[in-house]
Amino acid sequence: MIEVIYFDTSALAKWYLNESRSEDVEAYIQERGPVDISELTTVEMRCLLARRRREGDIDRQVELKVFGTFLEDVRQGFLRCHPMPAGIATAALNLISMAPKAPLRTLDAFQLAIAREIRAEVLATADRVMIGAAMALGMRVVRFDTIRDT
Repeated sequence: MIEVIYFDTSALAKWYLNESRSEDVEAYIQERGPVDISELTTVEMRCLLARRRREGDIDRQVELKVFGTFLEDVRQGFLRCHPMPAGIATAALNLISMAPKAPLRTLDAFQLAIAREIRAEVLATADRVMIGAAMALGMRVVRFDTIRDT
């Protein structure tokens, strides 16, 4: 049986852009892939690339090439893309109550709710708020922030 490993956008971006811990994400995905994402991740990835272009980190050509590569990885099955489940807004709302000390942002709550909905055994993220919230919810977390897993 294949382990369900849900990658949020903060970690997945490291597979496509040269960032701190990119080599760790690449090794992790190559060893354990395919990994799971959602339609929300697709929207977030597109937004992230557009923001990086606006900030001058990448140009339009790189933005489009990276997003095209991302979509091809979905098409090829390297990334298993799940649709947004019905009732996910209510599930995200409930998670905010379940982890009251975590300063969850809207999209973080949606990402966590989707991960739980698809019964992800692991959440991979580089976002410290997501790390704290996922741990508070009893999820197994692989962190790709600047603090390495121990």
